[in-house]
Amino acid sequence: MLNGRIVAVILFIGCILAGAGWAQGRTPTLEDSWSDFLHYTKIGRFDLAKGHANAILGSNPDPMLLFQYSQENQPGYELAMRVAETAHDEELAGLTEQLLKLIEQGRFQRRTDAKLIVQEIRRLNTTPRGKRMATQRLKDAGEFAIPYLLDAMGELMRSSSADSGLSEMIEVLPQISRPAIRPLGAALQMKNEALKAEIIRAMGLIGYPQSLPYLKYVAEKDASLELRDLALQGIRQIDPRGVNVPAAALFFQLAEKYYFHDESLAPQADAPLANVWFWNAETRRLTREQVAPGYFHELMSMRCCEWSLKSEEQFGLAIGLWLAAYFKAEATGEPMPQYFGQTHANAEVYATTAGPEYLHQALARALSAKEAPVALGAVEALGTTAGEKSLMYTLGPAQPLLSALSFGDRAVRYSAAIAIANAGPRESFNESGLVVENLAEALGQTNQQAAAAAGQWSPELADEYALRAAEAMLKVAVSRNPVIDLSLGQAALIASTKDSRQPIQVLAGQVLAYLKSPNAQRAIAAMALAAANDMNVRIEAFASLATSAKLNGNMLADDMIAAIYALTSSGQTPPELRAAAAAAYGALNLPSQKVKNLILDQARS
Repeated sequence: MLNGRIVAVILFIGCILAGAGWAQGRTPTLEDSWSDFLHYTKIGRFDLAKGHANAILGSNPDPMLLFQYSQENQPGYELAMRVAETAHDEELAGLTEQLLKLIEQGRFQRRTDAKLIVQEIRRLNTTPRGKRMATQRLKDAGEFAIPYLLDAMGELMRSSSADSGLSEMIEVLPQISRPAIRPLGAALQMKNEALKAEIIRAMGLIGYPQSLPYLKYVAEKDASLELRDLALQGIRQIDPRGVNVPAAALFFQLAEKYYFHDESLAPQADAPLANVWFWNAETRRLTREQVAPGYFHELMSMRCCEWSLKSEEQFGLAIGLWLAAYFKAEATGEPMPQYFGQTHANAEVYATTAGPEYLHQALARALSAKEAPVALGAVEALGTTAGEKSLMYTLGPAQPLLSALSFGDRAVRYSAAIAIANAGPRESFNESGLVVENLAEALGQTNQQAAAAAGQWSPELADEYALRAAEAMLKVAVSRNPVIDLSLGQAALIASTKDSRQPIQVLAGQVLAYLKSPNAQRAIAAMALAAANDMNVRIEAFASLATSAKLNGNMLADDMIAAIYALTSSGQTPPELRAAAAAAYGALNLPSQKVKNLILDQARS
């Protein structure tokens, strides 16, 4: 017969085996896996912890549930945070980081879920504890709570229902604080005066300066005297000085803060996308357009500039800033937001339409802030539309386009030089030497140099700028421009006659033809005589040599003249090349003895 101790051991083992069998037949829940992950992480069994982490990640977990479990076990959540930052096991740290991202996703989903927000709004009119919890959760929801609060408030105002919770909603609206300002500012376009009054009061109570332009717009433009007075009261609550500043100027100031990424205007940090808010007059509701955070500030800067112009059509500073913000937004590489619509043109179209004054504003801003993409966009637009007087526009103490000739980014410098050269200035200016210096530098850019350079300077861009610089130099040469001295770029032009790119060779020869210099003319002749050059290049070079001879006379050495004579006199020379050489030879206007020899050499006895 078994004694009591043996029976107890058998029962204990049986319980363990039964429990193990039960555990094997049961699928662990997400809560189980999360708890096991934390447990094994805490006791240092990283192999088991990783297994549970992989099980969670592989189960397509609900982020909101995972967030809930993390909130219910704050010490465990803090442990996971430490593991992600400091764990010696890199694999475990990586898995933990993935779990934490899911938790943050759940946090965001929880506070922005429309059904939950509506539930919390209803809870405002329950018990004191329910009101406190609902208020906190609506504050957590931030800007996402505003449309539903305004919907509920508007509905209750229309129904005039007693004890409806309207007063609680009015009380909680300013408690959303700064995140509420953008949607509330957009909602001020509504026609519901009673609700609009509560929005104005809330913005005054919130107290942040970014509300000022919206309130001042109401104070200036609204048909209701009561709302105008209420808006002025709100401005005095925030900053009494705003009462005397026009709405257009206040919107412009806000636009500049967005342009320079003021931290106080940043979108909510944990959101994967940022919101731009609009008022839909048809549905009488707030709507939001989700945009990439990478260019949120630029889009909001543009929006504020638009409101500045709505406030005052002649507020031209807003146009220059709008253009700069648009160029800056495009430079992020993000697709433009859907609210732009299919008919919305790109920044270049608006820039070329805007005119030089506003482009110089954008350019001056970009040069000051060292923003190459904005500067380049402005310079290219100026080069397309502006003449000499427009290009030399003075803004304050500086001339932005001339300042661009010394900018750190080569594309900006080259584009500025090309724009000025193509405009053909006739009045002297101190920076004319910089124009030629940049044109010569652009002309000398090769594929190999571009391939070795860092950043966005590509071989294709090098080719493009070399060609554009050569074309601009030719335009200066042909027009006999008295201001831009191309002789300063002679060395680069001569080097380009040996370039591997045939269009560059041809253009360099054509420009050199206008320089009264023996070295220039001899470089053209050398290009024409080089048997290794393409036939078309040689023919074009002889044409340039003829132009040089007509303009400047003969400056060739005797050996070159003899070589040209040999080509013209040889029956082995291809006919087109022979004709081109003969034309150049004739343009040199050599002594009659040479021509006599050419005639007699072909004569029959």
